[in-house]
Amino acid sequence: MAKRSSYQQRVIRNYYDNRDTIMMQRLGDLVTDLFLAEGKARVKLWKRVATTLEKLKVPADRIEHLVQSDNPTLLANELKELLKET
Repeated sequence: MAKRSSYQQRVIRNYYDNRDTIMMQRLGDLVTDLFLAEGKARVKLWKRVATTLEKLKVPADRIEHLVQSDNPTLLANELKELLKET
């Protein structure tokens, strides 16, 4: 494995320091995309939403409920609650 430069180490450290903020932004983008998506694209987006929510440490039963509801409005409300917590 190659050594990382100090710049690369800083970039990696900053990513992990700001990971929650990055995931919140990604989730916001996914909510917008879900409102516009249909068919197979919508199914793929819900899978990405589930992965993002797992990284944000949302309980598994809550994730399952959101994905099975297939309702972007519920997801937007969940995002609003997550933003209040931070």
